[in-house]
Parts: sequence; structure tokens; C-alpha cells
Amino acid sequence: MAIRPDEFLKKYGFDREDDERDHSLRHNALEHARHLRRPRAGTPHDWAEWERYKREHPGDVEDDPES
Repeated sequence: MAIRPDEFLKKYGFDREDDERDHSLRHNALEHARHLRRPRAGTPHDWAEWERYKREHPGDVEDDPES
């Protein structure tokens, strides 16, 4: 008798979904917000806002080797 693929994965321990990285938009947005870096593009208003944020919250911004 043949074994179903899901039974095979379960039997040999390959059915763990918690090992997979979350690629959802929500997860990516949270990661981006946790690791703030210098923007790579944007309008002059975006850059002014970035410089102001850096001055007001220096501990929240990761070190940037380019600046």
C-alpha cells in the first residue's frame, strides 16, 4: 500500500511549518521598521524627513557606512 505524501512528511518529521521563514508583507514591513536604514531613493521631502528623524531618534537608526 502506498503512503500519502502528507503522511510521509509527518512520519519523517518534514511537516514542520514553523521552520519556514515568514515572507508575508506584514512580516517584511515589521522587519524594515525594526532595522531603519538610510533610504536609497526618494524625494527631497523624504530626505529632509529622514535627516530630521535621525537627529530626533539617534538610537533607532542603524549605523550607515555611507554617511
